[in-house]
Amino acid sequence: MRTSAKSILSAAAATLLAVGMAATATSTATAHPEHDGSGKEAGFDLVIEDVSPGGVPAERMTDVRCEDDMAGIFPCHKTDLMTYVPLKEIGSVWANDVWGWTDPQTEREYALLGTFEGTAFFDVTDGHDVRYLGTLPTHTMVRSGGIWRDIKVNDNHAYVVSENAGHGMQVFDLTRLRGVTEQQTWTEDSWVGGFGHAHNLAINEDSDRAYVIGARRDVTLCPDVAGGPLIFDLSDPKNPAFVGCYGGDGYTHDVHCVTYHGPDAAYTGREICSASNEDTVTVLDATDPADVKQLARVPYDTAAYTHQGWFSEDHKYFLMGDEIDELAGTVDRTTTYIFDMSDLDAPKLTGTASSGLNTIDHNIFIKDGLAYESNYTSGLRIFDGWRLDQGRMREVGYFDGYPADDRTGFAGSWSNYPWFKDGKVVFTGTEEGLFVVQTRLKTAAPGR
Repeated sequence: MRTSAKSILSAAAATLLAVGMAATATSTATAHPEHDGSGKEAGFDLVIEDVSPGGVPAERMTDVRCEDDMAGIFPCHKTDLMTYVPLKEIGSVWANDVWGWTDPQTEREYALLGTFEGTAFFDVTDGHDVRYLGTLPTHTMVRSGGIWRDIKVNDNHAYVVSENAGHGMQVFDLTRLRGVTEQQTWTEDSWVGGFGHAHNLAINEDSDRAYVIGARRDVTLCPDVAGGPLIFDLSDPKNPAFVGCYGGDGYTHDVHCVTYHGPDAAYTGREICSASNEDTVTVLDATDPADVKQLARVPYDTAAYTHQGWFSEDHKYFLMGDEIDELAGTVDRTTTYIFDMSDLDAPKLTGTASSGLNTIDHNIFIKDGLAYESNYTSGLRIFDGWRLDQGRMREVGYFDGYPADDRTGFAGSWSNYPWFKDGKVVFTGTEEGLFVVQTRLKTAAPGR
């Protein structure tokens, strides 16, 4: 962790933080913001800078080992920089989501980076020699909507949604990247309508099921859903089929759906979703997508904006981040909430975990007992989850792609993808670009 003096905030960043604080000072757990220029995007200037607001030069960096908790300009712990690709190199002004794909035929590995302009593809097979392969342009471009984009993969196809009005869902056949070494402008293979913008997308690869989240305008598939999940069958990858929706608990910001194999035997083998619904964790049984059942709705005292979460690999626990609790002051440091899911009809909040900083947490994913958190200005934070049964986790590593400061604001790491076979992790910096890192970590859990 850093203890040195912080640099002065840029005017744009300070404006963004002030707007966010003003919004949260009046109310907590409010309806989802309209994304009309008054929220996270306030101060976003559409300018490619030579040095990002986070203090990172717009130049590619490779092979920087983490030594004495620094990797060049980046604070770190047991996590080495393989490659940093700045947004300027790909002609973009903003990065958001990131996902990954491994070609089952060639075993080459690809990062799919959400940008303001569309979805950028990178060959990251050699993490020290990352190759940009071009961009799939956004389906629509409306004001600031491109700040939000979400990408998931199923059966060698990428599915993309955005807050851009009228965007719907793009479908892209990832096998088209096979053998490509030079950048080009890509085209979508197909497009799904019936809704306009959407905030997020979840896919259960075991069931070939996609959940479009946060669609509230131009929703003709299910007009009364009000931002709840729109459910699609992906059995025919290029032709997703709408199979159901759920609006029984209002707007859903994110959801993780699994084919359940946890301790609650009554639900073994069923399609269980844990939804982050603004002020609660809401558990659904979506086995029948035409008749989704709510199993539980779990509030918590410090709720400000229930944002995103992920089941542990054994489905015993759910880790959740509240995006506004740090900003609103309902907690005094970055907080990850630990829910015991042993009884899906009555989950319990059993503990919390923290890096000890007071940055905003955003997206959390779990692989091999380790939780990978994108925590905005403090970057990628890594926790060992082997003591979740005691309601706690311990931070064991990090790589901070926003070295300028650790302020409580919306800048820095948005998301990450930790599932590449060789252990590399990719994560984003909103005004920096794509980071490819390699950790020297494993869980302390016996037998792992």
